Amino acid sequence: MSAPLRIDNLRAWYGAAQVLHGVNLRIGEGEVVALVGRNGSGRSTLAKAIMGLVRCAGDMRYGDVHLVGLRPHRIARLGIGYVPETRDVFPALTVRENLLLGERKGTRFSLSDAYGLFPVLEERASVKAGALSGGEQQMLALARTFTGDPSLVVIDEPGEGLAPQVLAQVAACLAALRERGVAMLLIEERLTIARMLHARVAVMGHGAIQFDGAFAALAQNEQVMREWLSIG
Repeated sequence: MSAPLRIDNLRAWYGAAQVLHGVNLRIGEGEVVALVGRNGSGRSTLAKAIMGLVRCAGDMRYGDVHLVGLRPHRIARLGIGYVPETRDVFPALTVRENLLLGERKGTRFSLSDAYGLFPVLEERASVKAGALSGGEQQMLALARTFTGDPSLVVIDEPGEGLAPQVLAQVAACLAALRERGVAMLLIEERLTIARMLHARVAVMGHGAIQFDGAFAALAQNEQVMREWLSIG
């Protein structure tokens, strides 16, 4: 499997504070990778580094394009989508207007696809995004990203605070996108959606990848589970 995203020895900083200390990671075409770890391990910082939102150094390539030093809008135009934990919908715009902002014409994903994946968005198309529930805003953030026709999506905590029924709907949406060949880096605390998608697992700790492999191998690795994931 070829790796459209290749990360080698990636370091990142907030001001003078270094958060990433040499991340190495590959995400293959159409592959789903779940990134897990304790709070403060560097997961969200890695997502921001991929999108050009923090100062970083190292070798990070999408296909043959070097990402380090590129502005976020140029990275997005390469085909990398980003759904932050904060969702970041435009509250004063309607659902439909939010979706139209992200839409690219003549691509795999259209406004109709977004409504097909999340019918509630079509029902609330004329409602301002700020009036939506948290679950509806998450659906909107996902749908807006996908109408931009990404080949890789970085998704930070897609299931955070969602009711089980909404969580299942989000998981079904991501499964449908995987079937269309979209690769994903899925940051998730409890791995609920990642298990549904049969994702590969990468464990972060102290700003680096401490484990990278299948769920079954992680479950059997007591040292990694105890040192990097267990609480207490």
